[in-house]
Amino acid sequence: MSASILFDTPGPKAKRRILLINIVGALIAAGIVAWIIMGLAAKDQMQVSQWDDFIEGSTWKNYLLPGLWNTLKAALFGIIGSVIFGLIFGVGRLSQNKLINGFCTVIVEFFRAVPVLLMIVFFNVFFARSLALPGDTAMWAVVAALVFYNGSVVAELVRSGVHNLPRGQREAGIAIGLTRGMSLRHIEIPQALVAMLPALIGQFVVILKDSALGYIISFNELLFFARTYSSPNGNVLQALIVAAAIFILINFTLSKIAVLVSSRLSSRVKKEKNTPANPAAAIVAAPAGLDVPAPKDPADPKA
Repeated sequence: MSASILFDTPGPKAKRRILLINIVGALIAAGIVAWIIMGLAAKDQMQVSQWDDFIEGSTWKNYLLPGLWNTLKAALFGIIGSVIFGLIFGVGRLSQNKLINGFCTVIVEFFRAVPVLLMIVFFNVFFARSLALPGDTAMWAVVAALVFYNGSVVAELVRSGVHNLPRGQREAGIAIGLTRGMSLRHIEIPQALVAMLPALIGQFVVILKDSALGYIISFNELLFFARTYSSPNGNVLQALIVAAAIFILINFTLSKIAVLVSSRLSSRVKKEKNTPANPAAAIVAAPAGLDVPAPKDPADPKA
């Protein structure tokens, strides 16, 4: 019988109690939504004339879709840069070289402590006054802020993922002649990346949401275009609700992907644990294509 580490499996009474709490919570949420809708209706915000703009093709073609494309583009660049930054500085924090370790630690801790909005404003001014970047300077300012902040978080995920691996992984690599660095690159980090994949996808959701902060520096993302279009028409609230619904839909999809990946990884781990041990599989093999030095013979006086 398998038991959860955090809590015991609920019994019949606990399941009924949980179901009752869920029903009460759903009723409360439905009541809040109904109260909001009634309040909007009392202020004439639920009229068809306030919403019909967002079912027109021109609204989506000229405003919402270009804004969504800029949001996704900034998020994509931010995700790629964050993963690269996180891998480099995460490995640096695992280095035994005190100079490299200290430098990477200072960089990671610094960018984790600085608010994303402050970095967006800083990079926008910095790029506008010092660098001639192709395209929209505001977009690159948003991307840079997302990369440095979220890359620092990814670096911590890499470091903690490696530290959470069983100690025998490194010892097995050393036993076949790998150095600590080779064991880290070819054995430990690949396993840590698989283990931290659900948390990494969750961080991608954060990157997508934080891209909306580019509105402060007039970055032409979804929120900026929605507000720009709706301000002359007097339906700003409706535009913000539509933009929020788009963000919720995308983030909900990413969250479901994270849950799916987590369940797949958990089922694979359980399957591996339930597989009968094979003595021949216990022999540690070096990664394919890796030139591993031969283990030293203790009886050899030159060893």
